[in-house]
Amino acid sequence: MPTTDDRTVLERFPAGSPRGSWPAEEYAAAQRAQGHTDAHVVMDLPSDQFLVVTDTTG
Repeated sequence: MPTTDDRTVLERFPAGSPRGSWPAEEYAAAQRAQGHTDAHVVMDLPSDQFLVVTDTTG
């Protein structure tokens, strides 16, 4: 499993949203459709946010 140093955060979404992680999941799906094949959602507990990340930098 990559460390956070090996990831690029594409977008952040508040975890308190009424729709939960759906906006983040939709954004990740759109990024995958645009070629970021490894875009996925992770939960950042300290900031209480869903992050859309890729496992590559740059």
